[in-house]
Amino acid sequence: MDDSGSTVPRRQLGRYLRELRENAYVTVAAAAKQLEWSAPRIWRYETGQVSMHPNDVEAMCRVYGASRETIDTMRALARETKAHGWWHSYGEAIKDWFKLYVGLESAATRIRHHEVNLVPGLLQTVEYMTEVIATDCPQLSEAERRAKADVRLRRQRLLVRAIPRAPQLDVILSEAVLRRPLRDRAAMARQLDALTVTGEQHNVSVRVLPLDAGLFRWSQAGTFTMLDFPQQVREPEPTTIYSDGPCGAVYLDRPHEIETYEEAWRSLAERALSGAESRELIASMAKEMSSAA
Repeated sequence: MDDSGSTVPRRQLGRYLRELRENAYVTVAAAAKQLEWSAPRIWRYETGQVSMHPNDVEAMCRVYGASRETIDTMRALARETKAHGWWHSYGEAIKDWFKLYVGLESAATRIRHHEVNLVPGLLQTVEYMTEVIATDCPQLSEAERRAKADVRLRRQRLLVRAIPRAPQLDVILSEAVLRRPLRDRAAMARQLDALTVTGEQHNVSVRVLPLDAGLFRWSQAGTFTMLDFPQQVREPEPTTIYSDGPCGAVYLDRPHEIETYEEAWRSLAERALSGAESRELIASMAKEMSSAA
């Protein structure tokens, strides 16, 4: 297997190419014949075993009748399959069509999230996400802001889905997240109440890292998410580490990268309050917010 670059974009590119082929009702044999390639070569591409040249990606996309926008996006992703560090900047052609993280999140069996600034999107109330979106994107129309909130609400459904089984969500929040209020203190109190309720779900754990807990291993890591995938398959997907910012996202899945973040998570878990202690703290802070409203 080609070991150049991260396997994350390779796997996702392979999935998209397979979907394009299947949606075009083109068999592997028919595609191989038209491209004058071997069928195993297409299979290796679709399973993400090797990196791809953008020209090969474009050739496949043309056979499947893909749009120019899709071709450009796929070419960009193909270039990233050769990168040793993967930084993906979300351009206009990508943000509406290319939802790598959401796809990985929905496929995960366990999601571990360390948050230093905000209540995680999967746990945000409508009031909380509305203020976050309005603060981050003041240029958007009301309809566009609602659409962003709708996407976040749809993502939250995975925590209560029955088939496939909902993933385990383990969250460690910095105490600062709880003390950073919304403009509407009563709305913040309701968000804190929602955290205590959600934290009692059988598949959700919400723990607080106290401000006086001191440094933890790899404290400079900041906010990050670790996605674990089903292991009962012959070649399981490796754990993927995700972090983002206002201009893009980074995906890591090499063994030494995974181990570094595993060390960070273990260190955080050792210093965080228990689930019961965390719910007690959050509930007391909710009362403070309510009285200050």
